[in-house]
Amino acid sequence: MEYDVAIIGGGPGGLTAGIYTSRSRLKTVLIEKLSPGGQIALTHCIENYPGVESMSGYDLSSVMEKQARHFGTEIRIDEVLNIEKKDDNFFHITSSKETIKAKAVIAATGAKPRKLDIPGELAFLSRGVSYCAVCDGAFFRNKTVAVIGGGNTAVEEAMYLTKFVSKVYVIHRRDELRSVKIIQERAFANEKIEFIWDTIVTEIRGEKTVNNLSLKNKKTGDEKLLPLDGVFVYVGMEPASGIFKDLVDLSKSGFIVTDMNMHTKTPGLFAVGDLRDKNIWQVSVAVGDGSIAAINAEKYITENF
Repeated sequence: MEYDVAIIGGGPGGLTAGIYTSRSRLKTVLIEKLSPGGQIALTHCIENYPGVESMSGYDLSSVMEKQARHFGTEIRIDEVLNIEKKDDNFFHITSSKETIKAKAVIAATGAKPRKLDIPGELAFLSRGVSYCAVCDGAFFRNKTVAVIGGGNTAVEEAMYLTKFVSKVYVIHRRDELRSVKIIQERAFANEKIEFIWDTIVTEIRGEKTVNNLSLKNKKTGDEKLLPLDGVFVYVGMEPASGIFKDLVDLSKSGFIVTDMNMHTKTPGLFAVGDLRDKNIWQVSVAVGDGSIAAINAEKYITENF
């Protein structure tokens, strides 16, 4: 099967790119490994997206998906295993089901939660360790949990957890949060949230399920055990850039380097959203990336085919 544009990944950046390329009458396929929406589908509330006063991430991504389909984007649930650009100037994309060809490719595979890499983390995965409060918060009703991290996602998810749990400890390695001020103000005002500053988790402990954390204060060196029932980890993201590594330049952290037009070093290959090397990860930024990549993909195809 041959397409004008293949979009790999179905988050906000990928779906936006699909809306734009399909509206331009480019034959477009979007390949998503799980389900359209990406990370925002797991976010309980989005209130900083222009035109949306308050909406769940799942609902917002569903609207984007519906719009992309309406304009003609073909969406497939499949996993891309390999991509290469051959002498015919087409990209050859091999998935678990087939191989397709595309004149241009927009990489939008996003990023996944970064692990702590400490003892007990993998052993207690799904037995008290989670990376998604929306997915697992209800399992900890009336219990005590910890959120590890100090950015927007960590603090927002800590507040979401207060809907279910009796107490949330927010454990942060620094002495101040990195989240935006309005989110901090809400968290500080929430009686169910307690902050533990300048502290790292050295081990997650338990028997059948998590029952305590080993903590170490970075300034004093003091160590202690913190009894609780669950741990939610939000210490950053790791880009899903592996399948593109031979076609792009990567930052030290593995994110794809692009120019201002979302173009990578390989002509016809663009990267958008959380996958791209930048210092701001927001839905609005990913949407902007997607529109820029789509417009430039159309220009690339017009000039080269």
